[in-house]
Amino acid sequence: MNAWRKHKGNPKPILERVPVPETPPTGFLVKLLASGVCHSDQALLDVEDRPQFDEKYILGHEGCGEILQIGDQVNDPSFKLGDRIALLAVPGCGEATCSECSRDLDQLCPNGKHHGIGQDGFYAEYVAIDVRGAIPVPDAVPSTVAAVATDAVNTAYHGITRRAEVKKSETVFLFGLGGLGFNAMQVVQHIGARVLVSDLRAEKLEAAAKHGIPREDIVPAGTSIPEFVINSGLQGKIDTVLDFVGTSQTFHDGQQIVRPGGKILCIGTLDRKNEVDMKIGIRKRLSFIFSYGGQKRDLVEVLDLIAKGVIRPQVETKGLLDFPQVLKDLCDGKIKDRVALVAE
Repeated sequence: MNAWRKHKGNPKPILERVPVPETPPTGFLVKLLASGVCHSDQALLDVEDRPQFDEKYILGHEGCGEILQIGDQVNDPSFKLGDRIALLAVPGCGEATCSECSRDLDQLCPNGKHHGIGQDGFYAEYVAIDVRGAIPVPDAVPSTVAAVATDAVNTAYHGITRRAEVKKSETVFLFGLGGLGFNAMQVVQHIGARVLVSDLRAEKLEAAAKHGIPREDIVPAGTSIPEFVINSGLQGKIDTVLDFVGTSQTFHDGQQIVRPGGKILCIGTLDRKNEVDMKIGIRKRLSFIFSYGGQKRDLVEVLDLIAKGVIRPQVETKGLLDFPQVLKDLCDGKIKDRVALVAE
């Protein structure tokens, strides 16, 4: 089969012919129908200092596929041949002795499979996956949408609902309306909280308005965030900041605008290092919350919300062979939301 692989020491993806994987006893052989492209793919191509990563591995950590074969140890009757499943990249090992799975931190498991993150992932024609990483896809959800939902929606959903625990009564400020941020906005809208949005791209702000965000809650591109909050009469009223950008500027502004006792959820990583203002953090008694990925139960809920039309991810479609150009366009800011690759 064709597959895009990372070779240690090479920052560019390599298209190779590799064997179709064998069906795992506790899982499935899956024909991939769609694979989502993420900014993290470039970071993974660039990274060379993780000894736990395989020397060569297939990239891609967002996927949806069709079950072709079922392992002889799978006894879950909810899965059958031909079913479409969303693929959770890091499902965890599930062992009671696991340092992370035993604490309900499956996505941090050091022992389970890490598809597309140091081990074989979804930029291929087939993949082998354990039943723990398989979630049935509702009929109303297209495969391309299900693929990107595994990260671009699931990460936002987990961070907002499980980590930051955003409530309907809150006022939320959201930095960034990109591949994750636009989905995050819809999650907050579903919760019923008030959400103010900011982005450097006027077209993304216009899209937010069309999606029901009141004009008075949209920060015009280029406007000072602290000044906007003050002029809107919201100083001391922002309960939670959702930073899906992660630059020094957004992290600084977030600390300025959040109310005493407030929360800052950190998802974006455009700047690897950002500065905490210790005086502000202590004086306001702020909570800085970091989040990574999502879990199986989150993805079940996410796919249900998508099927009901509550969350509507924006997805473009390209061919699997287009991966290098799509990744370049994504990193250059030419992709509006998310791209799913399909086999040609």
